[in-house]
Amino acid sequence: MTLSKPQADAARAHLSSVLIRTGEEDRDAFRELYALTQAKLFGITLRICGNAQAAEDVLHDVYLTIWKRAGGWEPGRASPITWLATIARNRAIDWQRAQGVRRASPIDDAPDIADPQPSAEALLLDDEATRRLHTCLEGLEQQQRDVIRTAFFDGVTYAELALRRAVPLGTMKSWVRRGLARLKDCLGG
Repeated sequence: MTLSKPQADAARAHLSSVLIRTGEEDRDAFRELYALTQAKLFGITLRICGNAQAAEDVLHDVYLTIWKRAGGWEPGRASPITWLATIARNRAIDWQRAQGVRRASPIDDAPDIADPQPSAEALLLDDEATRRLHTCLEGLEQQQRDVIRTAFFDGVTYAELALRRAVPLGTMKSWVRRGLARLKDCLGG
C-alpha cells in the first residue's frame, strides 16, 4: 500500500511523537513504538544476522538501546524510522562481527522477506479511518445509527430490519439511505 504524501507525513509525525515520548520514559509510548516498528527492525536484523533466533536476540538489544537513547534523538537530523533502522543495523553488524562470520555475498543479494504485517503507516491510517467512521456514526440519529450498524456489521437485510422494527420496507430503506448519505458527507466523500 502506497501512502499519499499527507498520509506519510502524518504517520511520520505520529512516529516522531511516540519516539519523543519514549525518550521521556513513557512506557506506553515505548510499547506503541515497538508495535509500530518491530516488523521492520526485525527484517533488518534478520537480513544481517542470517537466522531468526540471532535476529530476535539482536532485536532485544536494539530495543534496550532505543529505550536508553531515545531522549537523544534529534528530529531535525534524521527521520524517526531512519534513526531506529540505523540502531538495528549497527547492532546486527556488531553481533555479526562478534561471531567472526563473514557473509559470502553482499546484503543486496539477500532475498526480500515478505512481511505479512501491515506497515506502521497503514495501521495508523486504518486506526484513523475507523475512528472517523465511528465518530460519524455517533453523529447520526439513533434509529439510523442502529439500522446501519445492524445491516452492515451484522449482515441483516433491509427486509429483516423492517420486520424487526415493524415498519414498511420502503421506510427502512429510506432510513438507511438517508443515514448513509449523512455518513458520506461526514467522511468527506
